[in-house]
Amino acid sequence: MKVSQLSQQIPQLESQVIRLSRNYLEKEGFLEMMTPRLVRASGSCENINTLFEVSVDRDHSWFSDQQVYLSQTSQLYLEAYVPIIGKVFAVGPSFRAEPKVDNRHLCEFQLLEIELPGGLEKLLYYIEGLIKTVAFNISINEESAKNIFGLKEEKIDELKNLPPKFPRLTYDEAIKSLQELGQEISWGDDIKSYHEQLLVQNSGNYPLFITHYPDPMWHHGKEIEVEKFFNMLPDGKGRILCSDLILPEAGEAVGASARAHELPVLKERLINSRMFKMLQSRGGGLEDFEWYFHQVEENGAVPHAGCGFGLSRIIKWIRGSDDIKKVVTFPTNRASII
Repeated sequence: MKVSQLSQQIPQLESQVIRLSRNYLEKEGFLEMMTPRLVRASGSCENINTLFEVSVDRDHSWFSDQQVYLSQTSQLYLEAYVPIIGKVFAVGPSFRAEPKVDNRHLCEFQLLEIELPGGLEKLLYYIEGLIKTVAFNISINEESAKNIFGLKEEKIDELKNLPPKFPRLTYDEAIKSLQELGQEISWGDDIKSYHEQLLVQNSGNYPLFITHYPDPMWHHGKEIEVEKFFNMLPDGKGRILCSDLILPEAGEAVGASARAHELPVLKERLINSRMFKMLQSRGGGLEDFEWYFHQVEENGAVPHAGCGFGLSRIIKWIRGSDDIKKVVTFPTNRASII
C-alpha cells in the first residue's frame, strides 16, 4: 500500500473520540477491562468465516491441535464479569477477514464494547449518552472543530443540534417504511446499507435506532436473512431484544442487545445457530465456548445487555466522510496491508 500524505487531523480526532468515550463511561461507573486478543471461536461475532486464524510452525505443537484466532469481540469476556463487577467496558482492535474493499469495511478497526446489568432500554440510554457526549464535546469549540479536526460548519451545527431522543423504528416498521419509499424488500430480508441511509434521511437525518430484529431461531415460515449473535435475548414473539444504531453517512455503528443468561437457553441457542454450523465445518464445537459456560455455572449470571461501538464509523459520521479509509490513520483492508 502506498501511504498518502499524513495529516494531524485524523489521529487527533481518533484520540479525542476514544478519550471522550472513556471519560463518559468512567463517569457512569464502568470499569475498563483488558481482554484477550488470541482466542478460540468464543472471540468471534456471528460469522465464523471472517475469523483470522493464527498460524505458527506446527512442528512445535504450540496450539495442541486447537484452532486459535485473532479476536473480533470482547463480548463474552466482558459478560463473564458482569455478575462480579457490574458495568464493564473494553477498547481494542477487532480483526475481521472482510472480503469487501469498499468505503464501509475494514479488516482491523477499533471497537469499544460495554456490558451492564439490566435490559435493552438501559443499554440504549448509555449508547445515546455516549454518542451525544462525543458529538457535543467535539462540536462545542467551533475553532478546534474546524482547525484541529477538519470539520465543516454544517457538520458542526449537525453535531450540536442532535434531538433529545434519537428516533426509533422496529425492524417491522423499517421494512414497511422502505416499501412505502418504493424499495423492493420483504419482511425477513436483511436491511442493506443503502436502505439504512434511506431510513435515516426519512427520519430527519439523525442517528436512528432500528430495534427488534427477527429471531433467526424462531419458526417464521420462511427463511430469514438476518443473522445475529447466538446469545441475543428473544422476546418470545419471534423478535430479539436488540438494536442497531444507524448514523448518517456512516451506517450501522453500534450493534446492541439484551443477552440470554440462563445456561440451558445459551446452549440451545448456540447449538441451533448458523454460527455453530459454520464452526463445526471448521472442526470446532461446544468446547470453544466451554470456558464461558463454566463461568456461568461457577459465578451465576444476571439479566444483562451490551453493545459494540465501531469507532471508525462514528468518526466517519463526525467528519461527514464518504469513505471509511479517509477517517482512519492507517486503514487496513485486503488491498492495503502494510
